[in-house]
Amino acid sequence: MNGKTIYFDCYSGISGDMALGALIDAGADLKQLKELLSKMNLGGYSLETEQVKRGGLAGTRAVVSLEDKQPVERHLSGILELIDSSELPGPVKVKSSAIFTRLAEAEAAVHGMPVEKVHFHEVGAVDAIVDIVGTAAALHLLQVDKIICSPLPIGRGEVQTAHGRLPLPAPATLELIAMRQVPVKGSNHEFEMVTPTGAAIVTTLAESFGPFPTYTVNAVGYGAGTIDPGYPNYLRVILGEAARLKGSYEEEVTMIETNIDDQNPEHFSYLMEQLFSKGALDVYFTPVQMKKNRPAVQLNILSPPEKADSLKEIVFYETSTLGLRIYNARKMMRQRETVTIETEWGPARVKTSPPAPGQAELHFAPEYEDCKELARKSGLPLKEIYRITEILFRNREQK
Repeated sequence: MNGKTIYFDCYSGISGDMALGALIDAGADLKQLKELLSKMNLGGYSLETEQVKRGGLAGTRAVVSLEDKQPVERHLSGILELIDSSELPGPVKVKSSAIFTRLAEAEAAVHGMPVEKVHFHEVGAVDAIVDIVGTAAALHLLQVDKIICSPLPIGRGEVQTAHGRLPLPAPATLELIAMRQVPVKGSNHEFEMVTPTGAAIVTTLAESFGPFPTYTVNAVGYGAGTIDPGYPNYLRVILGEAARLKGSYEEEVTMIETNIDDQNPEHFSYLMEQLFSKGALDVYFTPVQMKKNRPAVQLNILSPPEKADSLKEIVFYETSTLGLRIYNARKMMRQRETVTIETEWGPARVKTSPPAPGQAELHFAPEYEDCKELARKSGLPLKEIYRITEILFRNREQK
């Protein structure tokens, strides 16, 4: 996590207004938020906040007041046109459009119709548009780079909709959860804990779902729901940055590993290529001795959490293994940057990092691929290209 990360702690669920209220409570400026929303050709509403207490805990409720109380039916194309024709910042347009598109796909699946024929009822209303676009705009104002979400709680009972009374979780909500294979946990609360709008926001924007990440907390926000069940019914958001040591930073990763003892070793090169092409951070093979002293290869894959599922599928598809070991890990890295050195045969990149504790000189290493190419062009040994690149780099640093 190199930039700002926000964790959606949905211990009591999530809805569009809860998300918007929580982000405002965490520091998104209401005046700036209104200015962004005014860039849409959407009138007939006002956005204000209300300070509330739920179960003795203070939080913020986002309140969208409408001039016309009648819900407006809209198709996806109309909503996307409303967003695209606005003067909203690009990232806000992209996030808002993606949320509505995912929601339309879920509604289409539930009702058995093409996406373009889906009528938005509740979520086509002005207040729902403000909730979704406002959430995307608030994330933009907070400069959030990454969203992680907790497992979603599932309430029970029924809810009144434009289609009549439906079981909880609402079919569209459940479809959104299934589309992303989001982890859930049961709850005895008999009210709608996760609305379709709330589910669309997190299933579209969250990179992963799981426990609280490792980072430095900068701000906390509580967004109130409309229901007061007698306990703190909030969406809690925790805004922070990667936990840093001097000259280093950390991020959460997933380790995938397995032992393979019955596959042609020539296949491993292709497997490595496939894993890297799908987002693996690192892939390596280690010779091991298994039971009965059987020789095997241990495959290790370092993965971003959000890429782990697709990488697991590749391993099962491309290898003979029947099982995997998967666990979360923390990856600590020194801060680094890349500089380019000009040689008489062309450029060569050099990776650098700040001096380690107790050292005066920064660490650096020429990029292998660049040096290999220069060795081919020049006809010099690779080791000589390395030596020349290091000298040129040192001379550059001394100027």
